[in-house]
Amino acid sequence: MIKRNLAPVHPGEILREEFIAERGLTITEVANGLGITRQMLSAVVNEKAAITPELAVKLSEAFGNTAQFWVNLQKNYEIWHAEKKVDRTIIRHFGKDHNMQSAS
Repeated sequence: MIKRNLAPVHPGEILREEFIAERGLTITEVANGLGITRQMLSAVVNEKAAITPELAVKLSEAFGNTAQFWVNLQKNYEIWHAEKKVDRTIIRHFGKDHNMQSAS
């Protein structure tokens, strides 16, 4: 796992800056074009909600990229935050040798 101190950008910021603002679009216009509510899109671009797989498919169709692109942005963001949250010191390790030791 790559250790990074700098958090990845929320996918909503990328959507807002690189796909909506860069094309001179409005939140309302994009929401209507995607068939979702303005409130739903606003929550994503304001980094209050995640990009769901369904939204990823819609975004990929609308902007000509892949659903995997959007899902990966979201996954990387969530994993980075999970890495910061989880206390690894309390987790028991179950290596390969565990089964051999238990069987004897």
